[in-house]
Amino acid sequence: MPPKNNPLKLNPLQLKTLTLLQVLAGMPDASQPDPETGDPMVTAFPDPHGNHFHLGSWIVSSSDATGLRNESVWKALTRKGLAMSRWPYGISVTAPGMAYETGLKSKILHGSDH
Repeated sequence: MPPKNNPLKLNPLQLKTLTLLQVLAGMPDASQPDPETGDPMVTAFPDPHGNHFHLGSWIVSSSDATGLRNESVWKALTRKGLAMSRWPYGISVTAPGMAYETGLKSKILHGSDH
């Protein structure tokens, strides 16, 4: 049987935020190992310019990233076991969080043309 889409029933904002956190967690300039767990801890968040921001080689609409600085979203991801909030300093993405298939990567990460 194929895996169920969104088995933890994350809402759209939580899904977008987790997608972006998964990418940020893999970027050495945005994350570092969590001293307690070793999980990647995102501590540097991109600053938008205009209606978008750059995330590595991708461009992301600012409207898709409102959860990156939203304490309630961090708490929800923590409750679901996908992250560990260290609000306001950073958020660790757990192994289940890194493996969670949001289905949004190709929808919110766009190729850069500048």
